[in-house]
Amino acid sequence: MAKRLLVAYGLWALGGPLGLHHIYLGRDSHALLWMLTLGGFGGGWLWDFWHLPAWVAAANGTGVAGDRGGTVPSLSPLRLAGQVTVGMYFGLVAALGLPWVPALLAQPLAVGLGVQLVSSVGDQTAEAPSILAAAFLASLLFQGWVLAVLPTSLAASIAAQRHRRYKPHGMPRPRLAARLYHLG
Repeated sequence: MAKRLLVAYGLWALGGPLGLHHIYLGRDSHALLWMLTLGGFGGGWLWDFWHLPAWVAAANGTGVAGDRGGTVPSLSPLRLAGQVTVGMYFGLVAALGLPWVPALLAQPLAVGLGVQLVSSVGDQTAEAPSILAAAFLASLLFQGWVLAVLPTSLAASIAAQRHRRYKPHGMPRPRLAARLYHLG
């Protein structure tokens, strides 16, 4: 079914910080990120306004990049900053929200998952085992530091940048009910 730009803008206006427009366009990782950070802490939601036409075109199959032939995506300072920020945010939420879980387990796992979530937005992804390994190693090195979440997030983000790649395209998309179940 063809996606309409007017519907995407309507969902952006009504439920943008919750990622409704991303669910409509089939960008599930982006939708989950927006749900957990309330639209990228507000700034990302406003940024989406200018990107919606390209995303609608991509969802409709026009303007989609062809075979990339094993190329590596270019380095994006914005994505790197997002990885560090969301990794720190997830790490702090885990430290404050799960005080009974050992910090050497909860914090690096949360940081790694936050960095991986930002890495999987759009047509890119990264290797999750590399990101989690870097987060756990950095967490061990900076164990006991008050701001250990910062170097842990930086290490995981650097690992994500080193292992970034494009997602394979051309795979069949699951139905909306399956996608919503997966997001839940």
